[in-house]
This record gives sequence, structure tokens and C-alpha cells, in this order.
Amino acid sequence: MPPGYHLWNTIMKMIKYTPILLLLLVIASCQKEPLSKPVAFTETSYKSLGTYDADGRPNYLLTPDVITQDMMTVIQSTLKNTIDLRTTHPELLASSAIADIRVTQPSDVYLTFVAQGASKANAVAFYTYSTSTPPASAKDIDTIVYAFQNAGYKTKLVAGDKVWLGSFQPGTSIGFVLMQDAWNFTTASLNNSAVHFCSNDVLNPEVSVSLKKHAVLIDYGAEGKTFVGFEDLDRTDPKCDHDFNDVVLYTTVVPK
Repeated sequence: MPPGYHLWNTIMKMIKYTPILLLLLVIASCQKEPLSKPVAFTETSYKSLGTYDADGRPNYLLTPDVITQDMMTVIQSTLKNTIDLRTTHPELLASSAIADIRVTQPSDVYLTFVAQGASKANAVAFYTYSTSTPPASAKDIDTIVYAFQNAGYKTKLVAGDKVWLGSFQPGTSIGFVLMQDAWNFTTASLNNSAVHFCSNDVLNPEVSVSLKKHAVLIDYGAEGKTFVGFEDLDRTDPKCDHDFNDVVLYTTVVPK
């Protein structure tokens, strides 16, 4: 065997396989962590607070609340349509507060529709859990209850429409869900498999902590209200405008 044979053979093998090695390196570099991971509520059951008409308007609406012009002005000036809230009010997104309600004494809880700026027929629902053990994942949500079957595109709801969520005991917490485009006008029915965006950030699909929030809180002390503004698109989607006005609501807790 001539001198230098082994070295030459090694060099030739490296040249032969270099394109394959380079291709593998390119593929590996492209396999990045996804920006969003679907959240499946496969162990959750669904129901509604009551019946509703062919437009998704509940038949169990109560006497409506009065929504003043001052309230609407606050909402419209804070949650400007198609304007990125990260630019106008970054402090709302930086807050660690979530819209879940903690019941500390026997109480009736009500949910009021205020406004919507959506292009999708979104439903609004809620779930309950023990305050001491908040959900860590979708499998911890036993039941989701629809409150407003369509609170989005072509909704028949008007500002002030209100429903009774129920009577709750201390130690119970209530979380809220925007069900993206869940209302079907053709079949007058709801799609339980619609994408869920929850008031509790941990249940949302975005990977980045900075993008997981889908519900912001706006305090309006003048009338003792805290508005909840929802964003109805995955926040990693280039089409998301981050305006958080796709549905605006508030809750009222009345101790017994």
C-alpha cells in the first residue's frame, strides 16, 4: 500500500460526503421551534347557558345594563380599531393580571356585552375551577359554557346585553374563552373545535410568553367597571392587528 494512502482515502471520503453533510446541517438549522402550538381541549365538554335563536342571540338575556357614552369613549380611545396596543398602551400587555374572577363570598355573577370589532363570528364562553388549583393545561378544564353564542361578526347583541352566569361559592374562580369564529350562520350551531383564546394566558397557543396574552383589563373607576378586551387571532399570525377590541365585556359580581 503506497505511503499516504490512508490520508488520501480519508480526504476523498470527506469530499464525497460533504454535500450530504451540508444538506443535513441546513435541514437542522431550518427546524426551528414553532411560534405557536395548537391547544386541544379534547377532555372538555360543552354546553350553553340556555337556548338561542338562529342568529346566535341568547333567549336568556336579562334587562340590559346602561352603557354610557363616557364608557364607550374610554373603550374606543383605548382599544382603537386595527391599532396595535403594544404601541399605544404597552402597560396593558405588560400587566400580569388576568380577567378571571375570584369569588370570595357567595355571589351571583353577570357578564355584559359592550362592543365588538371582529371580522369573525366569535362566541364567548366561560369555565370554572377551584381558586386554589388553577388550570395548568387544557385537560384541567372539565366544562366550557357558552354565554354569548355570537358576540362577533354580524352579532345581534347590542351594548349592555347581559346574562347571568350563575351563583357561585367562595373558592371558585371563573375563566373566560373567546371561541374563534365558532358560530355557524348556515347551521345556526356552534363549533366546539374552534380555536380557544383564554383569559388565562397559560392556556393559549403562542410559545412566546410575550405573545400569550389574549385578554387585557381596562379599569374604569368613574363607573366602577373593569373592561375586558379580547384579541381573536393567534398573535404570531402576520394578519393579527393586536388591537384587543374583537369583543369587549365586563363582569358584575353581586354578593348574596
